[in-house]
Amino acid sequence: MIDDSLGSERRNMLNKLVAFLKGNKETAEQTYLREQNIQFDIEQGFIVDGIILNEWSERLEYFSNRKLNNFNDLKELFYKAILINEKIDLEVSSGRYVARLGNTEENLKQLQAIIKKLNDYYKIFKRDR
Repeated sequence: MIDDSLGSERRNMLNKLVAFLKGNKETAEQTYLREQNIQFDIEQGFIVDGIILNEWSERLEYFSNRKLNNFNDLKELFYKAILINEKIDLEVSSGRYVARLGNTEENLKQLQAIIKKLNDYYKIFKRDR
């Protein structure tokens, strides 16, 4: 009888542990955000690869023809991405960078990669929901 009650207690503890671990499992969205190094801060907005994107708001405003002034609206960013990427490609190919924005080939390629990450996130997890 004693052995049976110990086995029952162990099974009960094991079941509780399994339930706890299942409850803490990451969703596909959380996994994507972690793997792509994307975070969202209520005050600062999106942070990607350690970069607070809204600090680049002037650059975004320039490349979106003044349609966007921050990175918080993923839907609008998604729909303006073609325009933004075309303008970035044009600036890179011409080699004439907007000095007041501190543009360089390197940071413009980085901006394109970050926009792609955010657009992929929007497309996979946020669009049509």
